[in-house]
Order: sequence, then C-alpha cells, then structure tokens
Amino acid sequence: MAELREQVRQLELRRDGLQQGLAQLGREQGELKAQRSARQVRLEQVTARRERIRADLQDIQAQRAEELEELGEARMVLQEALDRMADDTGRREALQQQREQHREQLEQVRQQSRTQRDRSHQLALRTQSLRAQLESTRQGLERLQTQVERLAERREQLQMSLEETQGPEEDQCIELESLLERRLQAEQELGTARQALELVDQQMREQERRRQQAEQQAQLLRNQLDEQRLLARDMQTRRQGLQEQLLEAGYDLQGVIATLPAGATEAEWEQQLIRLDGQVQRLGAINLAAIEEYELQSQRKQYLDAQNADLEEALDTLEQVIRKIDRETRSRFKETFDKVNAGLQNLFPKVFGGGNAWLELTGDDLLDTGVTIMARPPGKKNSTIHLLSGGEKALTAIALVFSIFQLNPAPFCMLDEVDAPLDDANVGRYARMVKEMSSRVQFIYITHNKIAMEMADQLMGVTMHEPGCSRLVTVNVEEAVALAEV
Repeated sequence: MAELREQVRQLELRRDGLQQGLAQLGREQGELKAQRSARQVRLEQVTARRERIRADLQDIQAQRAEELEELGEARMVLQEALDRMADDTGRREALQQQREQHREQLEQVRQQSRTQRDRSHQLALRTQSLRAQLESTRQGLERLQTQVERLAERREQLQMSLEETQGPEEDQCIELESLLERRLQAEQELGTARQALELVDQQMREQERRRQQAEQQAQLLRNQLDEQRLLARDMQTRRQGLQEQLLEAGYDLQGVIATLPAGATEAEWEQQLIRLDGQVQRLGAINLAAIEEYELQSQRKQYLDAQNADLEEALDTLEQVIRKIDRETRSRFKETFDKVNAGLQNLFPKVFGGGNAWLELTGDDLLDTGVTIMARPPGKKNSTIHLLSGGEKALTAIALVFSIFQLNPAPFCMLDEVDAPLDDANVGRYARMVKEMSSRVQFIYITHNKIAMEMADQLMGVTMHEPGCSRLVTVNVEEAVALAEV
C-alpha cells in the first residue's frame, strides 16, 4: 500500500507536471495560433494590397500612355495660354492706365470731398449762428408771449373794470390798440425767423446728402482700384509660377506651346491633374521590401507549422500515456482496495472475537476518492468509528495494518505500545495475531505488558542498575524457559 501510495504520488506529481507542461504547450499553441492568424491576415492584406498595386500599376501605365498623348495637346494649350498671357500683358497695361485714371478721379473726388467738407463746415457754422438767432428769437417770442398774456390779463381786468364803469375810457382803448399792434409785429417777426430757420435746415440736409454721395463714390472707386491691383498681382504671380515650373521640368516654352492641342482648355487639364493626384494618394506608401518580408514570413510559418505538428503529436502521445496510467491506476487501486477490504473483514472478527468491519469509498472517481472505515465490534451498532473507545480504535487499526501486510508484507514492522489501551483479553488476542503474522513479517514492538512480553521470542530491555546510568539487557525467551525447566 505504501509503494502504491508512493507510486500514486509520483504519478500524480508526474501528472501535475505533465498537465502544467500541457497547459504551457496549450498557451504556446494558442499564441502560435494567434500569431499564425495574425500573419495569415497580414498575408491576405499584403496579397490584396499587391493585387491592388498591380491593378493600379496597370491603370497608371494605361494612363501614362494617355497622358503622353495628352501632353502634346497640353503643350498646345500652354502655347495658347502664353498667347493669352501676352494678351493679358496688354490688358494689364490698359488696366494700369485705367488705374491711373481712377487715381486721378479718386483725387478729384477727394478734392471735391474736401471742398464739400469745408462747405459743410461753413454751413455748420452758419447753422449754429442761425440756431443762436433762432434761440434768441424764441426767447423774444417767449417774452412777447408773456407780455401778450399779461396784456390779456390786463385787458380782462380792463374789460371787467369797463363793464363795471359801463364806459371805456379813451386812454385804455389807445393802450389796447398799441398792444395789439406790437403783438402783430412780434408775430410777423416770428414767422420770418421760422422761414429762415427752415431754409437753413433744408440747405444743411442737401449738403449732407451731397457729402454722403461723394463719399460713396470715392469708396466705390477705391474698391475698384484695389480689385484691379489684386488682379494684376495675381496674374503676375501666376505668370512667374508657370515660367518657373516649365524651367524646372526642363521644357522649352515655345516647344511646349507648339505641342499643345488646339482644343485644350485649362479646366480640363486641372481636372486631369486632380484625378492623377487622387490616384497617387490612394496608392499610399509603397513598401518595396514586401516581397522579401513575405518570403521570410513564409519560411517562418513553415517552421512554426512543423513545430506545431510535433507539439500536437507529443500532446496526443502524452494524453494517451496519461489515460493508460489512469486506467492502470484505477484497476490496481480497485484490486488493492478489494483485497485490503477482504483482509479487514477476515481479521476484524479474530481481533474482537466477533463483529464486522469494512472499507467504503467516499467518491465515484477512483483517482480522487477517499476511503472510510466502518467498524462495529460485537454488541455495538455505532454509525462511525469515532464512537469507539481508544482500545477498540487501536484494535481496528491493528486489523487494518495486518490486512495490508497480508497483501504486501514488509521485511519488518515496528509497533509502539499498541497494547497500552487494551485489557488482558484483548492483549492476548493481539499477541496471538502478532505471533501468527510473525511467520511472514518480523515484528519489533515496544510494550510494558507481561502478556505481550511472554509472546516475544527475544526481549531487549533498558534498566538503571545505578542511579544515572542506564544499561541494555537482552533476554532470549527460549533459553530462559529452558533454564527454568532445569
């Protein structure tokens, strides 16, 4: 049983190691599969990209042939463009002349604006003076109005006094007439002042309107002049850029102009340029070392596939060995369990003088299951071995150990005071069993019981003949018996 346990332990250790190795191989296999999948995806991408590049190259070659044909037409278009540039040069001179004229007009308008501004200033001064006159007139009118009100009050008083006296006096009538004349004169002066004020306001509005018109015209001329300047500068820049591009490309201006087609236009050539630029952008960055990388990765893949096949073969072999070991372990464990159980059932009644005992498995899997002992001495119906006394537990253990020794006996067995918790009757049964088993196994046991000592063939004891000094004493029981008989 000890050897089997050791073998089982070794096999379990080996199994654990193999499982760890298998898990490591599984992880490595997963990583290899992931790498292989990634490389497969990358290979497919490279293949698809190569096909796209091949198709694009074919398109580019076809387009290049078309562009070579169109280049001649472009040269003719360029010649026309240069002719147009010459015409634009004449137009530029005309525009410059117009600019000068516009400048002169702008200067005149500015002069007129300054004149109008001065006149407006004079009108503003005159308006202020008229407003001052108007204010003084208004104040005079207010004073006259106050006097009229006073005169009206005085007239009412006079009227009342007249009514009281029933006859107006001559001086009061004369005073009333003079006051009325003064009122009429004040009203005439007020009307004249109002007409003068309205005339001044109308003149001011007219001058303000003329000033705004002059400023709008000047701003319009100023904007036109700026546009003409920007147009001339843009045309000059484009002309210089075209000349520099032709010189950098190594083309002769006159030769390019001669090869341009008659019906070529600038818009068509710009569309073709945009289309070619888009095709170049779609191509992206070209990896010139893609073919070499593909060959290296293919070789690497073949090597990894061979390693993976070896690992899978080793894994299958290892799984077969593990299954074989498990089958053999289950078979041998079951066989050993049955034999030990039969030995326990046979020895237990001999030790106790009756009763029964047996072994039970705690699980269904023989590799992971445990073993429990059911022991029922004579006269007891206990449900577990823990309900037995110390002596009964010791005798049950002796029966189990001896049943194991019957299955696979060891060279010797050492028992240390097994009979200590037993009474004399049980010690006798224990001694007789040891005596019976001693024919196959050599027993060395430690005891202080006389019955157990009598069953021994040879005794070895330790005695203290003198205080503090121990001595080993050996007694041969057969010789001692023979000497006792003599």
